[in-house]
Formats: sequence, C-alpha cells, structure tokens
Amino acid sequence: MSAVVWLPRGDGSLEERRLAEPARRDRPVTPITSRVAFAAAHVVADPFGDNVPGAPAAVDWESTLAFRRHLWSYGLGVAEAMDTAQRGMGLDWATTRELIDRSAAAAREVGGRIAAGAGTDHVPADLATLDEVTAAYEEQAEVVEASGAQVILMASRQLARLAGGPEDYAKVYDRLLTQVSRPVILHWLGPMFDPALNGYWGSADIPTATAALLDLIRRHAHRVDGVKVSLLDAGHERELRAALPAGVRLYTGDDFNYPELIRGDRTHHSDALLGIFAAIAPAASGALQALDRGDLAGYDAAFAPTVPLARHIFGTPTWYYKTGIAFLAWLSGHQPGFTMVAGLQSARGVVHLADLARLADDARLLPDPDLAAARLRAFLDVAGVTR
Repeated sequence: MSAVVWLPRGDGSLEERRLAEPARRDRPVTPITSRVAFAAAHVVADPFGDNVPGAPAAVDWESTLAFRRHLWSYGLGVAEAMDTAQRGMGLDWATTRELIDRSAAAAREVGGRIAAGAGTDHVPADLATLDEVTAAYEEQAEVVEASGAQVILMASRQLARLAGGPEDYAKVYDRLLTQVSRPVILHWLGPMFDPALNGYWGSADIPTATAALLDLIRRHAHRVDGVKVSLLDAGHERELRAALPAGVRLYTGDDFNYPELIRGDRTHHSDALLGIFAAIAPAASGALQALDRGDLAGYDAAFAPTVPLARHIFGTPTWYYKTGIAFLAWLSGHQPGFTMVAGLQSARGVVHLADLARLADDARLLPDPDLAAARLRAFLDVAGVTR
C-alpha cells in the first residue's frame, strides 16, 4: 500500500501528499491526576442499518464500544450520550438508553470513568409546562444513575422554549438537584452548538445568565461536581471559573481554546469535557501526562499541532462538527465505514473533509498512514474527485 494521496483544494486544484508516520504517544501507566478529562464520544453507525433522517438509529455496537475502550486506554474519561453522540440530531432515546447501559458496563470492565447525558429529548418538543420538563429530566437522570454513570444534566430545548427568565430555570434545576444521589455536571451549551438553546439560564445577556447560573450552583454546591461550558469564549470561562464555589469544577467545552484553559493561570484552571478529545485522544493524553510531570513545554508541544485541526472541525456551522469526528475516526481505523446515524455524513463537504485530513496529518494523528490514504482515495473516488 502507499500513503500517497491527491487531496482537493477549494480552488479546484489537487495537492499530492504523502501522509506522515504518527507521532509516538504512549499510553499512561498510572491514572492522570492533574486534571479531570472527559472525551465526548461519537457513535458508529451500523453500515447495514437504514440510517436515514428520521429513522431510528442503527448502531454498530462493537465499533462504538471499542472506540470507548480506546479512549479509556489513554487515561481519558468518556462523556457518553452527549451532543457528540448526536443527541437531538439523530440518536433516539431508545438507542441512547441502550448506549448508556452498554457503555457503563464496559467502563466497569476496564475501570474507566464515565458520565452520561440526561436531558429531555425523548418527549415532544411542544411541552406545555415546566413540571413536564422536570419530569422528563427525572426520567432520564434515573436511567443514568441506574447504569452507574455520573449524571450530566444536559441543556434542554424545551426548557429554553418555555422559560420566561432565570426563575424558571431555578424552579426546574432546584428540584432536580435535590434528587440526585451524587454530584452532577451541569451543562451550558451555547447557540453556536445548538441555536435552540439561545438565552439559556434565562437571558441572552451572558453576564445575566452567568449570575443566574452562579446563584444556582451556590445554593447546591455540594450536589454539583462542575459545570461544562461551551460558549467558545475563553475570557468568560476564566471569569466564571474564578467565581465558582470551592470544589466546583469548570469543565471546558471550548474546542478552540482548550490548551490555555486547561493549562490555567496562577490561581485557576479548567478541567475538560470536550468533543475534540475524542479525535485527538493520544495527543490529549500526552499533554496531560506531561502536565502531571510538571513539563509545561511538553504539554504545549503535545497540544499545539491539534489546535488548527480542532478549529477546523468545529468551524461554522459548528453543530455539524460530529461529521468531522466520525470522518477522522474512520481514517484512523476505528470504524469500518464513513456513515452516520440520520445520514449526517453528508453535513460537511469534500474539500472541508480533505482539509481535515491535511490538518490531522500535520498533527501526526493518523495511526496507519497507508490505511488512511487508501480510505481517502476511496472517499474521493466516490465523490468524483479524480486526477
């Protein structure tokens, strides 16, 4: 086999590229301790399933669980059934429930850390009352807790639609947080990831929304492990984490600025709950292992080449980043084909995905260059990109 491939450019030309050998990145021999780090994992579609828009998701369970074992092997936790797994974009509740149960069981087998999303996506979009939203949350949280996974209270589209202000969020979350059996992770997903969540926590004004969130956390600090923030605003994240009560973590969801936020400043740092960590697990693990050793130069060197890739994968429209995550997993040999539930493999164009391959190659993230090149050639042939 040959690692040479001709990749298309946006101007209609082709670039000959020989894919590089992967960088050496060792798995940790002891647990990572300097930061808590979750990778939000995608699901692998069953190539024999009818994964068309609107159909129930058909999942390749063997490949999906193998990918999670890959993440655990690098010392990362798994954030299960989050937006990376196409919650609200193709993953139905019956399949989500099975995913949570299967992944939690797999985590127990290997001693891996797992948290899972509990939301309201299994009920109709047009719920009429806040009590109905609360009941929907309670149903899913019970499933997550029964599996043994930590609960992540995902942002709710129904709550965002119904809430008239911060007091309505407080009514729902106050009740939920009095019922959980162990501390949960709250979830603030910005409108760049899901436009239906604009104005979450009761206001489109970020300082007002932040004040409401902090009030909630201060009332329930002993029941909140942390808050996952995905607003792609590093300055806001630094201010929020400094204001959190002692012992409450800020899990960065900033797939643009994660190296500086996780590295931290003299007084505060962010932990991690990131979709990009699923794509760059070996590099992320290497960076965190360096941080454990106090090797800041090694930390910076491990993360630096991954940032252009992350910013490309999460480029606008950001909510289609899942397509890039699945494409890179396919190129890396973690799944047999490039198909996604709900047909979401069509959400990014050929040149975008070719650029993704270039950036992954620049970061030396492709574990088998010959395999990646062969798959790229097949993909480009089907797309009609030929020399």
